[in-house]
Amino acid sequence: MITTELRIDGMTCEHCVKHVTEELMALAGVTEVTVDLVADGVSTAVVRSTSALAPAELAEAVDEAGYRLVDATA
Repeated sequence: MITTELRIDGMTCEHCVKHVTEELMALAGVTEVTVDLVADGVSTAVVRSTSALAPAELAEAVDEAGYRLVDATA
């Protein structure tokens, strides 16, 4: 299992968490997503997957949800 930590800007509420979680869970190999919401700050999402995820793929999923990926570390 691979764990990737994402820092995401622009999230303000649980609705935001739901959208980000749905987009990240739709990526191939993702088994779990947990989000630590920091309203009006930089939130953290932990993504667990069966294989490595490309940074561009993660950024696209976060962008699709309407937010900005600040950083991703595996």
